[in-house]
Amino acid sequence: MIKERLISLDVFRGFTILLMTIVNNPGSWATVYPPLLHSDWNGCTPTDLVFPFFIFIMGVAVSFAMPTKNFDDITFNKILIRSLRMFCLGMFFNFFGKIQIFGLEGIPLLIGRIIITITLGYALMGSFNARVKTYLAIGVFVIFLCLAYSGIEAYQDVRLPGVLQRIGIVYFVISLLFLKTTLKMQIIVASTILLGYWAIMTLIPVPGIGLANLDKETNLASWIDSVFLKNHVWAVTKTWDPEGILSTIPAIASGIIGLLIGQLLNRPIPKLEIVKKMGIVGIILIILGLLWSITFPLNKSLWTSSFVLYTSGIATLSLTIFYYVIDVANYKKWTKLFLFWGVNPMIVFFFSEIIPQALEMIQFQNPEIPSEQINLQNYLYHFWIAPIFNNPMTASLAGALIYVTIWSFILRLFYKHQLIFKV
Repeated sequence: MIKERLISLDVFRGFTILLMTIVNNPGSWATVYPPLLHSDWNGCTPTDLVFPFFIFIMGVAVSFAMPTKNFDDITFNKILIRSLRMFCLGMFFNFFGKIQIFGLEGIPLLIGRIIITITLGYALMGSFNARVKTYLAIGVFVIFLCLAYSGIEAYQDVRLPGVLQRIGIVYFVISLLFLKTTLKMQIIVASTILLGYWAIMTLIPVPGIGLANLDKETNLASWIDSVFLKNHVWAVTKTWDPEGILSTIPAIASGIIGLLIGQLLNRPIPKLEIVKKMGIVGIILIILGLLWSITFPLNKSLWTSSFVLYTSGIATLSLTIFYYVIDVANYKKWTKLFLFWGVNPMIVFFFSEIIPQALEMIQFQNPEIPSEQINLQNYLYHFWIAPIFNNPMTASLAGALIYVTIWSFILRLFYKHQLIFKV
């Protein structure tokens, strides 16, 4: 039995991927409206909601994808390979800009990287039988690890963690939890993770530093990343990663909360009763998150327990609103744009990470400063978009919206021809 798609969930996913595309692709990072930036450390902006929303939505979707809860070797292999494919796609984003091909430079190198991108994208998102998927996913994963630790200069500091890597890990864990445990046990696991993570981060001393703390660079999560990932972390920090090892554990709780909401949506009770229960749960989670933040601050980079509860509460209320309007009140005329985005998130995520890197590789003479080079992305923004606006922040937002508009046309074509790309 395959349960019918929940339109409100697809719309919520589409809204989230669209917001992600806007915040990740400004015309200029130097001039961005504050709500479209991540918090510098503690706190939670609208942009900080995007990633936990994705994990929450994935949790909800798991209960719809496997309604009969049958677990066998075939099911386990499907879960494992899908997780590994997501992990490998995420790793490739970090490798793309470092790929070297027989000393090529400039456009020839870009062409080579694009060919590799298309080949790898097909290998990890193409439709093959289970055995081929398994061999391809494992093979790509091993190749990436070998390159990262090969000693080759180009890859010695390539980042290994990332957004899709974390999503892949969380998907694997919560899928197994869903299939092998009861609702009560899932609640216990999520509670244990949140309380345990709080205890680990606030009570355990940091080796070589001293007392437990939640500051940048000196907290326990940062120390673990610096020891086990060494140079393979986010280039901005150089010593720790916002999608690092320890902070991935509480992200599993975000997925479990989504899983619990998904099971509530699957219950054979009146829809209005579901709306009421979801609304209450969402409000309770937000309140608990805010109360906990007094001693364990909201922090996306650390993915604190309060951040989990707070963002999951907002995600629950958001889905509640979408569910009521679309699936209860049956008001769907406005949903098409978000459906275009919601049913094809992976292709957007994949190429939105690759396209900016590719555009940066196309260099030519700067019309204003002949002695300098300018890449195509900056050229399009500074000479085509920015001059239209007086406010540089508005110009930057316009650049992002133009990019979103282009993707909307592409996704509409995919939707019309029923082209859905999955891992």
